[in-house]
Amino acid sequence: MAAEIANPRSDSTNGSAGDAEGVADGEPFDPAFALHRGGKMAIEATVPVRNKDDLSLAYTPGVAKVCSAIAEKPELVDEYTWKSHVVAVVTDGSAVLGLGDIGPEASLPVMEGKAILFKQFGGVDAVPIALDCRGVDEIVETVVRLAPSFGGVNLEDISAPRCFEIERKLQERVDIPIFHDDQHGTAVVTLAALRNAAKLTDRSLGQLRAVISGAGAAGVAIAKILVEAGIGDVAVCDRKGIVSADREDLTDVKRELAGFTNKAGLTGPMEAALDGADVFIGVSGGTVPEQAVAKMAPGCFIFAMANPTPEIHPDVAHKYAAVVATGRSDFPNQINNVLAFPGIFAGALQVRASRITEGMKLAAAEALAAVVADELSADTVIPSPFDDRVAPAVTAAVAAAARAEGVARR
Repeated sequence: MAAEIANPRSDSTNGSAGDAEGVADGEPFDPAFALHRGGKMAIEATVPVRNKDDLSLAYTPGVAKVCSAIAEKPELVDEYTWKSHVVAVVTDGSAVLGLGDIGPEASLPVMEGKAILFKQFGGVDAVPIALDCRGVDEIVETVVRLAPSFGGVNLEDISAPRCFEIERKLQERVDIPIFHDDQHGTAVVTLAALRNAAKLTDRSLGQLRAVISGAGAAGVAIAKILVEAGIGDVAVCDRKGIVSADREDLTDVKRELAGFTNKAGLTGPMEAALDGADVFIGVSGGTVPEQAVAKMAPGCFIFAMANPTPEIHPDVAHKYAAVVATGRSDFPNQINNVLAFPGIFAGALQVRASRITEGMKLAAAEALAAVVADELSADTVIPSPFDDRVAPAVTAAVAAAARAEGVARR
């Protein structure tokens, strides 16, 4: 209702540039501009201010008592402010949702969208923060200074390899959860879907050899979580082919990646890695030739997650694969980060975790997979984002894992 009042819609085709469609005179009505007019979110009070008594409690002089109590006992900030249930969604606009480096202002519609997904799917309040800086240390210092206002930070759409260093440095500097969703959200949902695909075909992760197309934020994180979960082997490929220890052109991140992946010692182009592979995971874009897909192992799994154009179109993938997943909502088995990040943060905030650990991510993937464990089919290895069971299951699993790993503070 609030959105309807703040953002009145119109289907007029002859309004001015300021009308709901957000386009010039004479342009056809565009529902995307109409929905975004005025933004997609607002701040709302949780207490009434109807008279002077309410005002004296919500603001001066009553607020001074609470401020003084927090100054004397800082941990009370979680009890008497919004800090314990609000997340900062932080970006520099350098790698936005298939659009690339479009800058902080242009990134705001995506960040607002992320914030409302936090609220709708996890009950977590979130604030979009677009930073006009690019240096690793600049971003880290800015977020460190913002941290006292938030219970967690979701890093979003920051380009690799800077995103790895920013996350690592922030984890060292602050005692609240830092989570780069482009990395870890994608990895958690991918692992959940892969667990169920293996179960559906009576295999274990340890029996699978995977190939990941893309050595950016998502590809590296997926490789790490698959290895942590016990995958048989995984090879990661970039534009130059298989990431292997014998390559002399590797960045520090890729050199580390080569150290714990590709146990088979494969070299050459991605097509060589796909020969006999059980799993393809695409997080890179581009197109994989059908002749390379045809060489994958019988009963393989194809998770082609590039948007809007999957690396392997489902029509092609279904010729060879037992299970097919994409990043799109118009095909079955959508690998969608919204299945992970709201519940992960809700669980971490619930127990006031100081960080999000590998164990918490694995627990999230296991819980997500379990939601549809009794309903498995080739078209259902992962729940729908609108499945009401998802967020409670992930929240509970993450909270329990945080307690088990000793990072919970309540």
